Amino acid sequence: MPNDPSETQLPITIDWTQVRVVVTGASGFLGRNVVNVLRTRGVPVRHIATPSHHQYDLTQPGAASAMLREAFAHQHAKPDVVIHCAGFVGGLGANRNFPARMFHDNMAMALNLVEACRTDMLPLRNGRIVLVGSMVTYPADAPVPFHEDTLWEGKPEQGSFPYAVAKLASLELLRAYHTQHGLPSAYVIPTNLYGPGDNFDPATSHAAAAIIERCVIAAHNNEPTITNWGSGKPTRQFLYIEDAAKGVVAAAERVTDQAPVPINLGTGQETSLKDFVQCACDAAGFTGDIQWDTTKPDGVARRSLDRSRAKALLGWHAATPLHEGVANTVAWYRENMLN
Repeated sequence: MPNDPSETQLPITIDWTQVRVVVTGASGFLGRNVVNVLRTRGVPVRHIATPSHHQYDLTQPGAASAMLREAFAHQHAKPDVVIHCAGFVGGLGANRNFPARMFHDNMAMALNLVEACRTDMLPLRNGRIVLVGSMVTYPADAPVPFHEDTLWEGKPEQGSFPYAVAKLASLELLRAYHTQHGLPSAYVIPTNLYGPGDNFDPATSHAAAAIIERCVIAAHNNEPTITNWGSGKPTRQFLYIEDAAKGVVAAAERVTDQAPVPINLGTGQETSLKDFVQCACDAAGFTGDIQWDTTKPDGVARRSLDRSRAKALLGWHAATPLHEGVANTVAWYRENMLN
């Protein structure tokens, strides 16, 4: 879909050296890297708050307001920026087994946090909130690559429907609060993430982490073969975690007085699962046979995001080549996960 001619690069509207930031979900994969990027942008360590779920259960009324009031109370100050990376997430199994929690927890966190920002941050000159969406919000039959203008043109896939609807509703929540209360905000939708520090738990990991782990272990154990599900033909985008975090921060620093629009964080490159496996094997030094179990399902044939809006509005692009990002992840896994 052609880019809207009106979508020109937004100005930077914040001086990171002068603000205080709350990052929710900062112990998670994306949140941890957002904190790292904020530090490189010049935010003093003492001006970054990383409250945990154990301290503040954001699904509970009052917890978000307490978090914002207390984050910098020792400095007699309030946060200027909230970047919301926390959420209840999981694969198809979690969506199937916990649909109510998927909807409730993600919706409640967004509702409580946005309302708390309205009451506690609106008077601040640079007050703003960034929410992180999900590519599963796109309609099941949306044209590939997914463009932001198609978000409401159909129903998301049934397998993750409650989670997807909660994420979609959080976008409309931001727009409603902007219209009625003037709350400055941004909303980004990252594609599939991978990189050092990913979740490598076999029960809950996503495709990229599972593939990298499989290849590293096979190389470490000198196994003769590895077997992967399906044909390897489906294509995906794989976004290096540091690039994703930079995209989130780019959205935060270019919030204006205009209503928020969804912004994809994609790579512009579709990679087949077969090519991703080969890339991981090369990085891990696995030289055995790569087999594909075609009795197992392939899943969706193509899934990728249009990246034109992020480039136009934020001046952002994914800078890390796939082979470099995978090599970095393999090295991290070897150092931190292999016994």
